[in-house]
Amino acid sequence: MQSAVGVAFRDCNPGDEAAFRFLNEQWIAKYFGLEEKDIEILSDPETHILAPGGRICFALQDEEIVGCCALIVNGLRSYEVAKMAVLEDRRNQGIGRALLVHVIEAARALGAQKLTLETNSRLTNAIHLYESLGFVHLDPARVVPSPYQRADVHMEMLI
Repeated sequence: MQSAVGVAFRDCNPGDEAAFRFLNEQWIAKYFGLEEKDIEILSDPETHILAPGGRICFALQDEEIVGCCALIVNGLRSYEVAKMAVLEDRRNQGIGRALLVHVIEAARALGAQKLTLETNSRLTNAIHLYESLGFVHLDPARVVPSPYQRADVHMEMLI
């Protein structure tokens, strides 16, 4: 485990699926509404994230899971940063930034050369965070259609 801003990080362990699902459902439901692809991934992260070679990282404070983020294989040496969420009462404390930095380092350790992500233009704080860590907006001509209706911002980082 590493720690930053009072936060420790660890990979997904058996039994963590419920926490991963809860964190994501909490924020998605607040801002948008669950879509079919959300339900598919959150119902079986082992099949959709871990088995193909991805990772799920958790942020903890005092042994309590307070955030999560996944790396989903989406090409050769390419991962999607996805399903990032922090407990509502723990937001604006630097946990999301620390978690994203940890996930970028985890991707480097996996040999990633590119990270991609999709988000929504309403999430201005998240977009600012991504930009501040080196993600750039994709030219609309390069955007692959998303399975998420809410995805209207597409970014990538070459590492």
